[in-house]
Amino acid sequence: MLPMLSTNPLTPVISCIHRLRRVLSAVALGLVSPSLLAAWELNMPEGITALSRETHSLHMLIFWICVAIGVVVYGVLIYSLIAYRKSKGAIPATFHHNTTAEIIWTVIPFIILIGMAIPSTRVLTQIYDASESELDIMVTGYQWRWQYRYLNEDGAEVTYFSNLATPAEQYENFSDSIAAEKGENYLLEVDEPLVIPANKKVRFLLTSADVIHSWWVPDFAVKKDAIPGFVNESWVIAEQTGIYRGQCTELCGRLHGFMPVVVEVKEPAEFDAWLAEKQAAAQRIADAASQTFTMDQLMEQGQTVYNTYCMACHQANGQGLPPAFPALAGSAIAMGPIEGHIGIVLNGKAGTAMAAFGAQLSAVDLASVITFERNAWGNNVGDMVQPVDIVTAQGE
Repeated sequence: MLPMLSTNPLTPVISCIHRLRRVLSAVALGLVSPSLLAAWELNMPEGITALSRETHSLHMLIFWICVAIGVVVYGVLIYSLIAYRKSKGAIPATFHHNTTAEIIWTVIPFIILIGMAIPSTRVLTQIYDASESELDIMVTGYQWRWQYRYLNEDGAEVTYFSNLATPAEQYENFSDSIAAEKGENYLLEVDEPLVIPANKKVRFLLTSADVIHSWWVPDFAVKKDAIPGFVNESWVIAEQTGIYRGQCTELCGRLHGFMPVVVEVKEPAEFDAWLAEKQAAAQRIADAASQTFTMDQLMEQGQTVYNTYCMACHQANGQGLPPAFPALAGSAIAMGPIEGHIGIVLNGKAGTAMAAFGAQLSAVDLASVITFERNAWGNNVGDMVQPVDIVTAQGE
């Protein structure tokens, strides 16, 4: 039996009223909720650098020029449609050519374009002038993290990766049992931010180790592609201390949305202290390559490294996502000859998503994660890899 249809003629009206009430409720909620109001931000930020303010001013200048052009063009169009409509007896003109009109509509746009090009060229000249920098940082994009390398500093070389720090429970909420409340900086937080000094010119040299990425911090007015085999330049003079967030803005693969950029701007003295501490830590890591570790130490460090660099593809339980990301639990690699396992972690595998981690991780991290993979999820091979084994393999 078919359901009875309402015969009340007011039903459509009542339905519209209910919908209108829901819309008005949402608007009212937005008026009292700062977080919702923030979502309605339409314009680009003015930023914390002179260059970002110049870019914003140029953007607004061009915007209002376009608004003025639109008002004039559509004003004339609407006036013509109303004043010269057929119902008023308007008779179409019969001419086919008017030299004066053609000169006017050619010269006026030319003048407007010249007026827009002059300030644009001035700002673009500043954007591309990365000379006389006080600090150079190599920014390398990887699937799916950023590597930062400080180039012109004395002492031990400071190189580290910046990885997404948002807990997996917040974004892998496929069921209510593992769903977690989203944090304030959901998918925009990292374990180690890029740190730069305030009021100093910092030059970024951007490249990529795999596919095209794009490094973007809105408050810096910086957006540059990181392209394999090329080095692009950008720069910033941050005038305010604080933490500034951005993202990779080039579709770079499955986890593109999990590749945030976080920059912490410190006072010069605080930056110098931070850099000295990072250099000391880098020296300790280099010294650790000659040490021998216990199984427990390797397993503990290996699990940390695995969760940071490997879990996204091979999963926390080692079961992977076949066929693109094979399982490690019970695999021929993890339970086979240790040399083969070391080789594939160091050098990757051509034609697959398996990256080469030899240049990404320290000898200690590489030894510990390989040991972990060979003795986790029931593999229990029982052997260990020491950092010296990694150094030997890399030297072959």
